[in-house]
Amino acid sequence: MVTLGLAGAGCVASPPAETPAPSQARAQPTTAAPFTSASVIAANDGTAVFHDVRFADGRVLDEVRIHYATAGTPRRDDRGRIVNAVLMLHWTGSSGDVLQGRAFADALYAPGKPLDLSRHYLVFLDALGHGRSSKPSDGMRARFPSYGYDDIVGLQHRTVTEALGLDHLHAIVGLSMGGMNAWQWAVRYPDFMDAILPIVALPAPISGRNLIWRRFVAMHIRKDPTWEGGNYTSPPRGWTEAFPVFRMMLDGVPHLHETVPDRDTADAFVRDASAQAARMDANDILYSLEASRDYDPSPALERIRARVFALNFSDDEFNPVALGILESSMRRVPRGKYVIQPGTSASFGHFTQAHPELWAQNVGAFLAELEGVTP
Repeated sequence: MVTLGLAGAGCVASPPAETPAPSQARAQPTTAAPFTSASVIAANDGTAVFHDVRFADGRVLDEVRIHYATAGTPRRDDRGRIVNAVLMLHWTGSSGDVLQGRAFADALYAPGKPLDLSRHYLVFLDALGHGRSSKPSDGMRARFPSYGYDDIVGLQHRTVTEALGLDHLHAIVGLSMGGMNAWQWAVRYPDFMDAILPIVALPAPISGRNLIWRRFVAMHIRKDPTWEGGNYTSPPRGWTEAFPVFRMMLDGVPHLHETVPDRDTADAFVRDASAQAARMDANDILYSLEASRDYDPSPALERIRARVFALNFSDDEFNPVALGILESSMRRVPRGKYVIQPGTSASFGHFTQAHPELWAQNVGAFLAELEGVTP
C-alpha cells in the first residue's frame, strides 16, 4: 500500500479505497465520466456580467458572463461579513452543476458530511469557457479569445467579490483544473482564504505525460479537415477519435485491468467514449485544454499564507506519483499537508475526483482540523 503524507505542519494518513470482488469491479461502467450532471441540491443561480474584459492574449470582449450558484447557510461575524463561504471549482470540460450532483451531495453536503449545507455556504462557479459561462460554442467559435488559467481565476475573483460581495473565503475546494485554479488563488490572493484543498492538481507547470495528451487531443482537432477552422457543423472526427485516449488516461490502471479484460470490452470502451465525445463541443474542449499554458504557481509557493491540504491518487496517470512533484513542492508550502491516496481496482485514477465517496473522509479530517471540531 502506498500512503504518503507530510509537509511543514505534519502528516496525514489515508486509507485505500475498498476493493470490491472482481465480479463487482467488472460490473462497473468503464466510460462513465460525468462531464455534465443535474444539480440535486437547493441552490440559487445567478450570472455575473462584466463589460470590456481584456484577456491575456490582448483581445477584448464587450461582455463576459460567469454563471454561479450558491447553496447552504451563510454565517456572519459581528461586522456582517460571511465567514463560512467555500468556493467549489470544477474540472476541465465540466461545470458547477456536476459538483451539485448526487454523488457530491451525498458524500460532501448531506447532514454530518464534511461540507454540511447547514454549516457552510457553498459557491459554485462555471469557469470561463465552461457550463453557462461565456464560451466558444456560444457563437464566436474560434474567434473567442484564447483565454488562459490566469483569465479564468481573475474572472472567478471578480465574480466572488463584485457579484457576490464576498471579501474572504473560508476555503476553496478545486478538482483537477479547479485544483490548479485553487493553487493560483493561493499565490495571487494570499490573504483571501483560510485554506485551499486542491484535488488531483500539482503546483507545477504542466509537462510530460499531462502535456503530451493535451497536445495530442488539440492537434487531432486542429488538423482535422472536418474541424473547418472551428466552423464545423458536426463533431470533428479528430475529436471523437482522440477522446478515447483522453478517457483512458482519466482512468486508473487497476480499474481498467478489471473492467476491460478482453477485446470486446475494449472495443465497447472506444465506441462509448467516441459517442460521449460527439455530445461535447470540440472548440470548448480545445480552448479549455490549451488554457493551461500559463499555469505555474511554483515560483510563489513559499508566499502562500492559506492552509493547504493537497489530495492526489496513486493511480492518477496525469500526475504520476513516481515523479515526486507533490512531495517536493509541499516542502516549500509553509502550512501544508498532503495525502496520496492508494488506488485500487475500485478507484478511477485521475477521475476518482468524480467519486467523492472514495475520498470525502480526507476532506472531512482536514476541515475538522481547520475548524477545530471533532470529526
